[in-house]
Amino acid sequence: QVALVETGGGLVQAGGSLRLSCAASGNIYSINRMGWYRQTPGKLRELAAVITSGGNTNYADSVKGRFTISRDSAKNSVYLQMNSLKPEDTAVYYCNAEGIAYSGNYFEPAGPEFGSWGQGTQVTVSA
Repeated sequence: QVALVETGGGLVQAGGSLRLSCAASGNIYSINRMGWYRQTPGKLRELAAVITSGGNTNYADSVKGRFTISRDSAKNSVYLQMNSLKPEDTAVYYCNAEGIAYSGNYFEPAGPEFGSWGQGTQVTVSA
């Protein structure tokens, strides 16, 4: 089982900045991709940004140029630097990780795939 813990949400005025952090822990063999999604009431969860193990990134058009995703593979962590925040960025932000769990077998360590979500952190941007 892989757990994700997010920190860094809060209340900020429009134009301000916040930095979200997410750390994965548990039975991890490798993490292929980590990302941030966001959701507002009554709407589907949507991608904000994602980064692969190779460092490739992808951003939603609405956040390009304002948000930057980065990761620390040694710490199984991902970060989202959010600048020039707008009221429409207000949402619950969820961390996601996809990878391979450790099998428990020293000789064949790669186990099953996993996909995990964090509990979410609220970001509120006031006008």
